[in-house]
Amino acid sequence: MTKFSDLNLSSDIVQAVTDLGYEEPTPIQAAVIPSLLEGKDIIGQAQTGTGKTAAFALPMLQHIMPGKRVVQGLVLCPTRELAMQVAEAMTKYGAARGTKILVVYGGQSYDRQTKPLAKGKVDIVVGTPGRIIDLVKQKYLDLGTVRHLVLDEADEMLSMGFVDDIETILAETDPKQRQTALFSATLPHQIRRLADSYLHEPETVKIEAEALTVDRIDQRFYMVNHDDRLAVLTRLFEVEEMERVLIFARTRLDTGRLASELAIRGFPAEALSGDLSQVAREHVMKRFKEGRLKVLVATDVAARGIDVDNLSHVINFEPPQFEEVYVHRIGRTGRAGATGVAISLISPKELFRLKKIERYTNSQIREAQIPTPEEITAKRNARLEEQMRVWINRDRCAKEKETIQALIDEGNDPILVAAVALKLAQSEDKKRPIASVSPLRTERDRGGRGNRGGGRGGYRGGGRGGNRSGGGYRGGGGRSGGGGDRRRSNGGNDRRRNRS
Repeated sequence: MTKFSDLNLSSDIVQAVTDLGYEEPTPIQAAVIPSLLEGKDIIGQAQTGTGKTAAFALPMLQHIMPGKRVVQGLVLCPTRELAMQVAEAMTKYGAARGTKILVVYGGQSYDRQTKPLAKGKVDIVVGTPGRIIDLVKQKYLDLGTVRHLVLDEADEMLSMGFVDDIETILAETDPKQRQTALFSATLPHQIRRLADSYLHEPETVKIEAEALTVDRIDQRFYMVNHDDRLAVLTRLFEVEEMERVLIFARTRLDTGRLASELAIRGFPAEALSGDLSQVAREHVMKRFKEGRLKVLVATDVAARGIDVDNLSHVINFEPPQFEEVYVHRIGRTGRAGATGVAISLISPKELFRLKKIERYTNSQIREAQIPTPEEITAKRNARLEEQMRVWINRDRCAKEKETIQALIDEGNDPILVAAVALKLAQSEDKKRPIASVSPLRTERDRGGRGNRGGGRGGYRGGGRGGNRSGGGYRGGGGRSGGGGDRRRSNGGNDRRRNRS
């Protein structure tokens, strides 16, 4: 078994990672760290959740000489959340060395970023491309002293339109003195062109798909009509034991709508998107990490860098357009040897995407049946019975006992009194009707997965009429939110606008 002490890391850095509870390096760490320590340029291809941050952070920290009063290291990240996550990890790893790390991104006060730079109190800068360029233009940040540079999640930065910014930043550094590491889940043509232009004889390290952690994730999908996604989602919340849930929506507008609709239906949720101020985003993330917020709805861009322990479920409200994005999404659960659940809501027209995802991940995503009203009612009753047992064991119902005793003293049957009390307790559930799901509208060709139409026919919980918590998710009026947002994907435009 390889240990961190086998990778030529200094004793203080090995101690730092040991104190943080890491026992052995992941495959990407074991492969990359020795090469980076030797000064080689690196192209690292690995998915989310494989330990890339420590792979580039530990060698950089070992190379950096604190106290030189110049910026020696630079890490570029696509989003502010990922930048904060990386900076936090590097601060922990380098605490014993006294390495000063500054995170910079749009939406944060310039003073908090410029003052440490002006005083020469920064060894490593971690930030988003837009803010890095702003600080360079204002002469607060000199990249000519950078000796170690990392492009983290390079494919995501390119998809967000950062390619020109990245080249601008690289041009500000000294290519003869700079060691460069590029990490990416995929290596499209633009990434390879960037590597050919700016990396010097790079060593390529690829962690194959079989090393991914999807085997620890229960992947399943539910066949739904497009308009019934919200109704099906609320049914799943009724029956699933969801400790902490991350739901992926396609656009920033969708996140707010979905979080609001869930809250209205009794499932408190909040949205994380580029429309929030930085203070608000940090507040939402803090509550989510601390477990005070159970359900978070986010876009792929906003969710970059989210690293939360005990994330029980990832839900794809709509499937992503690209297979690698699916792996990014579900990789946020089932981490560090734990298990997780990844749920996708798929319409008949989207089955081709599911097939592509299965081929890409080399895994089978099983179809599950939407919970029936009978199953949901049984679950509610079981939950109420369990709550009653807990309160019976606690025996903290003195005032309630007096009320019950008075009813019994009036000559009422004790069993009947208890039954009436239970019925009143169940009335709260009746105020939240079970969302109705319409029969599945199948197509003639279901893409070779067999005939799932016919007898399946949705659920016998009724049609659309009369149930306000059923129906679709198209934002505003009509049949439970019908008649609005039919856009398929503005993700690219959203990403380009959210540049920092």
